[in-house]
Amino acid sequence: MNLISKLPGPLLIFLGAFCLSFGGLIVKSFEGSTLWQILFWRQVFFIITVTIFLFFSYKKNVLSKIYLSGIPGLIGGIILGFGFSSYVFAMYNTTVANTNFIIQTQTIFLAIFGYFFLKEKISKITLASIILAISGLILMLGNTLSSGQMSGNIVAFVMPITFAILILIVRKYPTVDMIPLQLVAGIVAMIIGFLASTKISISMYDIFLAFLSGTFQIGLGFIFITIGAKKTLSAMVGIIMLTEAILGPMWAWLFVNENPSFHVLIGGGIIIFAVFLQFVSSFKGENKYNPQ
Repeated sequence: MNLISKLPGPLLIFLGAFCLSFGGLIVKSFEGSTLWQILFWRQVFFIITVTIFLFFSYKKNVLSKIYLSGIPGLIGGIILGFGFSSYVFAMYNTTVANTNFIIQTQTIFLAIFGYFFLKEKISKITLASIILAISGLILMLGNTLSSGQMSGNIVAFVMPITFAILILIVRKYPTVDMIPLQLVAGIVAMIIGFLASTKISISMYDIFLAFLSGTFQIGLGFIFITIGAKKTLSAMVGIIMLTEAILGPMWAWLFVNENPSFHVLIGGGIIIFAVFLQFVSSFKGENKYNPQ
């Protein structure tokens, strides 16, 4: 763990985004498992990974760290748990490209929620980014109205919305520790998967995929990002995280022959540009007040 913490923040963020980008490919590669079975086993291995990390990081203070996260940590964990659940549902019911592009709107939702709940002003660039992102979404999703993917597309919006709410909680309560919060999220999503499944037994091949998803993809992915975010400008974190939206559809195209439509690629490109514009604006603002 000490080796991980010594790596540069931007590199850790990139490694985290790289790990997360395999989510769609892994979900599409399951054979015979329902989405709820995938969710259950994925979160089982995620919980094991986060628990091991907690014991390495906090040793005897694990329970006290979880307790100190308090009600904000509990609420944040529950919200993130629903985000984890919606991710699997979306990947199962729509394309990897659609899901990844929709996830990137989290910054747009954060700006909107920040305006209403934290009284944060929306600049002209942010307003332009919001309009661009909405335009991209309309173009991207309008092509899927008759393709049977709409349920997955709609549920995919739960992820950026829950993430934006989670960030608002962290801003409101800056002492909330994100690692114990992830453990709560994993438990919530695992319970949802268990309750929604008629049975939890799956093939050894699918168990292996769930292991990869829970440990490598979201386990290491979130650990890298959580550590890296502590020593990287938040706007820079967002820019680097855009690599997930680019790599995710590419893995699906290369390995499971999932070809996004022209409308999806153009709409997704508009969304990424809008988010990039917002991040560049934020980056300039952070450098203005933190020149180091």
